[in-house]
Amino acid sequence: MTYLIEFHCHTNASKDSLTQPADLIAAARRKGIDRLIITDHNTIAGARAARALDPELIIVGEEIMTTRGEILATFVTEEIPAGLTPQEVIQRLKDQGAFISVSHPFDQLRSGGWEETDLLEILPSVDAVEVYNSRCMFPSFNREARRFAEKHNIPGTVGSDAHAAFEVGRSLMRLEPFDGPEEMRKVIRSGKPITKWSPPWFHFTSRYAVASKKFQTRS
Repeated sequence: MTYLIEFHCHTNASKDSLTQPADLIAAARRKGIDRLIITDHNTIAGARAARALDPELIIVGEEIMTTRGEILATFVTEEIPAGLTPQEVIQRLKDQGAFISVSHPFDQLRSGGWEETDLLEILPSVDAVEVYNSRCMFPSFNREARRFAEKHNIPGTVGSDAHAAFEVGRSLMRLEPFDGPEEMRKVIRSGKPITKWSPPWFHFTSRYAVASKKFQTRS
């Protein structure tokens, strides 16, 4: 028995998504996903709302913007605000026992990308690096992340980075069963990635969400 895991997806609690938690859950169930880690930007409100609807499926996560790049956390119990140093974010996550990865580390088109020197500084303190993100515009960004992880012998995660329900499950990991972050750490190295690239037009769903929310605010 193995689990199919979606490590990276968003609900309407993120500024760049309009996806209702119930719609995300329905899509994941339809696609046979066993665990859905919701990683909204700098909030766990959407993940908590989803977990209330389907506690077996949902794991609460968060994608946190630090002063150097984005961190992707799983099994988050206390929300971490944006704008802290990577070291402060990691310490807060460790205090709650979270599993810590790094989002799309070498994506040069996103504000959440990392400089290699900054990444090397935090590497001893994280559990994994995201080595494949479906929404990376250029394959070279993912290849560089995988090479980095292999060079430094750190486990890799993969994720769809879904901002719309139809994107869920494009990149999954097949893992041995786990219960909690410590067991996830034990099985992550043996995970089998199943990846699929998302074409650039997928990003229009995010841009539309941002524009729509700004319009609603002004109205």
